[in-house]
Amino acid sequence: MTKNLMVFGTSSHAGKSMLVTAFCRIISRKYSVAPFKAQNMSLNSWITKDGKEIGIAQAIQAKAAGVEPTEDMNPVLLKPKGDRVSQVVLLGKPYADKKAGEYYDSIDEMMAIVKGAYDRLSSQYEVIVIEGAGGAAEINLYHRDIVNIGMARAVKPNIILVGDIERGGVFASIYGTLELLPEDIRSLVFGIIINKFRGDMDLLMPGIKQLEELTGLPVLGVIPYTDIKIPSEDSVSIKDKTSNDHPVRIAVVRLPHISNFTDFEPLEKYADISYVDIGDELPGYDAIILPGTKNTIDDLNDLKGGMDMKIIAEAKKGTPIIGICGGYQMLGEEIIDSGVEGTGGAISVKGLGLLNVSTRFCEYKKKTEQVEKRVSGDGAILGQIKNEKVTGYEIHMGETLIDEKNTMPAFGDDGCVSPNGLIIGTYLHGLFENENIRNSFLGYLYKRKGMIFRSRDEGDSIEELARFVEKNVNMDLIYRRIEDETA
Repeated sequence: MTKNLMVFGTSSHAGKSMLVTAFCRIISRKYSVAPFKAQNMSLNSWITKDGKEIGIAQAIQAKAAGVEPTEDMNPVLLKPKGDRVSQVVLLGKPYADKKAGEYYDSIDEMMAIVKGAYDRLSSQYEVIVIEGAGGAAEINLYHRDIVNIGMARAVKPNIILVGDIERGGVFASIYGTLELLPEDIRSLVFGIIINKFRGDMDLLMPGIKQLEELTGLPVLGVIPYTDIKIPSEDSVSIKDKTSNDHPVRIAVVRLPHISNFTDFEPLEKYADISYVDIGDELPGYDAIILPGTKNTIDDLNDLKGGMDMKIIAEAKKGTPIIGICGGYQMLGEEIIDSGVEGTGGAISVKGLGLLNVSTRFCEYKKKTEQVEKRVSGDGAILGQIKNEKVTGYEIHMGETLIDEKNTMPAFGDDGCVSPNGLIIGTYLHGLFENENIRNSFLGYLYKRKGMIFRSRDEGDSIEELARFVEKNVNMDLIYRRIEDETA
C-alpha cells in the first residue's frame, strides 16, 4: 500500500512547493517517491520528455525525487488567460478554454481524471508527496475543491499544515485554518510547520507552546527564512525578488499574462533582474527581455501604450533585446490571430518590427516538446558559441515564419537574430539553463561595462534545500507517521 504525505498551507505562498521539494529529496533516500498536485494554477510550466505540459513545481519536485516528470504528477493545469478564463490542460494536453463557472460545472469529471493519475502513480511508487493549493480552509470552495479537500478525502493522507510567519498572524492563521477544516480532514493533520522565520526563537517559543496546547498537534519545525533558490511556482513570487547590487542590470517586461519567468532565474546570481511594469521607463538597463505570455495578442496591444516605443528606442541605441516565446512573436513584423489566442476574436496586430518574422495563430493547437538545437546565429552574443548545442523546451501556439534566405535563425530552425546580432528571438524556454548561453550573454554585458564575467559553480540547490529543511524539521516524527500508516 502506497504511503502518503500531504502539505496543506494556511495561504498561498506559505512554502508548500518548497517543502514538497525538500521532502521528495529527503524521503527518496529511503523510498521510491513521486510528487503529486491534483490541480495547479500557474503560467510557469514544464514539458516532459513525451511532450506533456505540467506545472514547473512538479517537474522540480520530480527532479528532487530522482524520477522523470510525468503528466500524472499534475493532471490538471489551469493557465489563466484573463477575464476569468483559463486554458485547461488535462494530463499534459490542452483541453479547452473555460470560464471559472464552466470549469467547476465539470468538477466531477476533473476529479475522476485526478484519481486516475494518482492511482497510476501509487502503483509505481512507495511514497506519494502531495501538494495542496492556496489556503486549505477556503470554506466557500469545499464542495468543488479537488486539490485540497477532494484529494484528502480520496486518499486520506498524513497532512502537515504550514504557515508563513513572514506575513504576520501565523498563530491565528494556523489555528483558524484547523478550526475551519471539515472534521474528517482535520483529523488527518498530524503536525504544524512555521515557515520563513526571522527572529529570536526564545521569543517565539511561548507562542509555539500555546499553539500546541490549543490544537493538540506538535510543531514539527520552525524553518528560518532562506534565499536558497529553486524555480518559482507562480507569479506571486515576483514581488519577493530583490536587487542584489550586481553591476549588470536586466529589465524583464512584466506583461499582464507573463509566463515561465523562471526562464530568467538562472541569471539572478550574476545580474540584477528587474520586472518592470508596462508604464515604467527603460533607460539604464544593460539588456531588455520580453518574456513568454499566455496571451500574446492582448499583451502586445497593452505594449502599444508606449512601452513598445521605449523598447524600439533602446534597440536603436544598441541595447540587447531578447524575446522568448510570446516575446519573440511580439518582436516580429505582424501577428495574425484567427481568434484562438487573444480575447478579441480574429485580429491582425503589428509587432515591434525588430525581427523580420511574422506569426499566425490558425488553430487551437499547442506545440509542446523538449528540444536540442545548435547555435546558428552570428553576432557578439551568439557568434562566440556558434555550432554549440543548447537544450530547452517549447510551449506555444502559433507558427512563426522566417525568411531564412534573408534572415538568420538563432538556433537551427528556431528563432531569429537581427543583422547586428543584438536582438534575438526564440521559442526555447529554459534557454539560460544552458551554461554556454548564460556565459556568452552575461560575458557580453559585463564586457560592455569594462568588466570580466566569471561564472561560479551553481551547486545543487535542491540538495542544499533538503539539508536545510532536514536540519529544522523533525523528520523522525514524519517518518514514524508515514510508516505507521501501513503498520
